[in-house]
Amino acid sequence: MRPIALLAALVLCPVARATAQTPDTTRYTHADTLRGSNGPARAWWDAAFYDLHVRVNPADSSIRGYNGITYRVLQPVQEMQIDLQVPLEVDSMVQDRRTLAYRRDGNAFFVTLKARQRAGDLNTVTVYYHGKPRVAPLPPWDGGFTWARDSVGNLWVATSCEGLGASVWWPLKDLLADEPDSQRIAITVPDPMVDVSNGRLRGTTHNADGTTTYEWFVADPINSYDVAVNAGSYAHFADTLDGEAGKLTRDFWPLAYHLDVARRQWQQATPMLKCFEHWFGPYPWYADGYKLVEAPHLGMEHQSAVAYGNHFQNGYLGRDMSRTGLGLQWDFIVVHESAHEWWGNNISMQDRADMWLHESFGTYAEGIYTECQLGKTAGAAYLIGARKAIRNDRPIAPAFGVNAQGSGDMYPKGANLLHTIRQIIDNDARWRGILRGLNHTFWHQTVSSRQIEAYISRESGLDLSRVFAQYLTTTKVPEFDYKLDGTTLSYRWTNVVPGFDMPVKVQIPGLGTRVLQPTEAWQTLMVSSPQAAELVVDENFYVTARNAGAGGQ
Repeated sequence: MRPIALLAALVLCPVARATAQTPDTTRYTHADTLRGSNGPARAWWDAAFYDLHVRVNPADSSIRGYNGITYRVLQPVQEMQIDLQVPLEVDSMVQDRRTLAYRRDGNAFFVTLKARQRAGDLNTVTVYYHGKPRVAPLPPWDGGFTWARDSVGNLWVATSCEGLGASVWWPLKDLLADEPDSQRIAITVPDPMVDVSNGRLRGTTHNADGTTTYEWFVADPINSYDVAVNAGSYAHFADTLDGEAGKLTRDFWPLAYHLDVARRQWQQATPMLKCFEHWFGPYPWYADGYKLVEAPHLGMEHQSAVAYGNHFQNGYLGRDMSRTGLGLQWDFIVVHESAHEWWGNNISMQDRADMWLHESFGTYAEGIYTECQLGKTAGAAYLIGARKAIRNDRPIAPAFGVNAQGSGDMYPKGANLLHTIRQIIDNDARWRGILRGLNHTFWHQTVSSRQIEAYISRESGLDLSRVFAQYLTTTKVPEFDYKLDGTTLSYRWTNVVPGFDMPVKVQIPGLGTRVLQPTEAWQTLMVSSPQAAELVVDENFYVTARNAGAGGQ
């Protein structure tokens, strides 16, 4: 259970930002609201434990199983929303050996509980279900099941469901803001397949029908979309890392014929974990360990069982996302997906509209890792190079309460927002303290963007509200306008939200480096060199610059 006491108000009525965000003209459906909001049949109960048992049948691409949903009663209500996406079917729902009545509304089931629900009680509803789950058309992002065979013909199965939601393959309260305290994941697969899921392996049961059940247990709260099946012909090797919080167990699960190459490529997990612990704080899941698992898709941040499909090469499938050459010095999936253990799994969004909290920080971590390996200048160059992918097509932050996702700019643009804030603070020790402080303060919690924004502002001693509003809720890039008239240099911000007053570092011929505090009104600075108009804005700030000339307004 993650804290959700004020969740109904938070998700349905988010606090207004410093400025109105760019209008969202998307037409959202009733199903979008059921999926993305903390409605009346959800708000009264809090997930405490999921007991998930699933039999995977590759022969006909079907699954069958049940989930025991143990929940804490917050208010005495008797209608309960449980989510399971079509085409999967519920067979029955049971509480205290009594079959419950339910009605289906698309991907949501509304269950009428017979027992009186009393605030503070822990109760359990068990949902039995079956069917052929949605096949992931473009895994891992277009989620569902991936039914595949490896290069020597062995069966290979995996799940991925970020955004689409865990209810694409198992029944639960599919609300990002509510996570269980812990979870069992018992997956049955045909022999000789091996299943690798989240947490620690508690046991294996060899069944008489030629299948084996692998029982995994997650001791910590977990994002529902992180819960995963990875079943194939795996080899296994393991070690421990002396980390900030003690001995961290690490388990590596490549396909058997990739064992040797995996031993070489996955050595990168050692400097990566050390770098991220230094910058972000202790790895969040010592109780559950760290795993890398080879997958038939590119990769996903499945908590304590990071899925890997980058074909044991550096870059992103051999490409450099920054176009600087720096991204070819390390394995993108090992670094980016593991960064989500801090940003996305430890600190988790309560609403999909705040997905930048996962992806912007995850992308920023790529620059941090480059810095750890190659120095601060290289780390900055990587992030600056990543700007080439920014489209500014729509805002990073979309509508709340409807399971909406913002622009893909949340990756490079959001990372450069963070890189820009680092420049504003201009104190690397303080910035590192903020990153570590975020992971300590919001340890194992679901959060809103507003909480993270407020924390960074408070700990930096700066009001960054308009900076966040500018980069998250609009598609505008701040423009630094300037003009020289004799010995007077005038400057201002344009293309910005009202009240935008972000400081910026500028190299001015004759004056050297200056930190200016532009506003939307013209300001002036006396200069001594006629070349002052050849000033250069520090490229570490994600802004544009324009010489407005003598005719500027």
